[in-house]
Amino acid sequence: MSLPDFAIEAESLFKTYPATRQMPPKEALKGVDLKVPRGSIFGLLGPNGAGKSTFINILAGVTLKSSGTVRIWGRDIDKQPRDARAAIGVVPQELAVDVFFTPRESLEVQAGFYGVPKKERRTDELLAALGLSDKANAYVRQLSGGMKRRLMVAKAMVHAPPVLILDEPTAGVDVELRRQLWDYVGELNRQGVTIVLTTHYLEEAEALCDTIAIVNHGQVVTCQPTRDLLNTLDGRTVVITPNAPLAGSPDLGRFEGKLTADGRLTIDFKTSENDIETVLSAVRQAGVGIRDLSIREPALEDVFLALTYGADSSAA
Repeated sequence: MSLPDFAIEAESLFKTYPATRQMPPKEALKGVDLKVPRGSIFGLLGPNGAGKSTFINILAGVTLKSSGTVRIWGRDIDKQPRDARAAIGVVPQELAVDVFFTPRESLEVQAGFYGVPKKERRTDELLAALGLSDKANAYVRQLSGGMKRRLMVAKAMVHAPPVLILDEPTAGVDVELRRQLWDYVGELNRQGVTIVLTTHYLEEAEALCDTIAIVNHGQVVTCQPTRDLLNTLDGRTVVITPNAPLAGSPDLGRFEGKLTADGRLTIDFKTSENDIETVLSAVRQAGVGIRDLSIREPALEDVFLALTYGADSSAA
């Protein structure tokens, strides 16, 4: 069987939670169309309640979709449920480990659930890869939160799935653990594993992801290569360090300059309307000598806010 072009495909995916005594029906997913390229590190971003967890739970088989089609590694989750589940490993946001097992026992049991023959199990390899070899025979309840997080990644990989979903994997962990985790995830990706990442650390997604989808109110508002997504905002900021201190903001004609507390001059402009030379010309005409300058590019946070909270404000 040839490899699929897309690791995950969702078409017209809907999920409505039924009404309860306290709550009316909730439409969590509203016709989601999404394709995750094979071999990518794919960011799935959105505000709390946007529908990310519902989407992941449908992939994992925890939640039943209301309608639509989902394929994991080319396997339809309705027609080939066992094969589809075998193609995916999910690391949930919540820590879910059996505290009375050792890490080695946890991995062995998990491998047994997936029917991995003993001679094909990679327990020691996974423990070593995630820095847990020295804790292999300690009870899980004795592990730190960061070690438990790493153990969950190992559990998701016991059956060597081609797709790994990481739901907020670095929430509440220290910088060193975050670096170790991403080193391992990067190595998995180089080996051909497709990674789907949800995170509230937008700088993480910007640095790691090839492609990013942003979900809001149960709908995909954009799905683009990361660089293209960042380029959707044409605003830039020039930051100038003047040769001599400025008494106030100079008259820059059509541009507005702002002085920062440390004496630098910032000027916002749109690349669709002006180029950097036009901005610098206005600065020189105002008699400002330039000792140093830099240009701030839009960050993923700017795009995220514009497409989610900004869109909500305009709709209101």
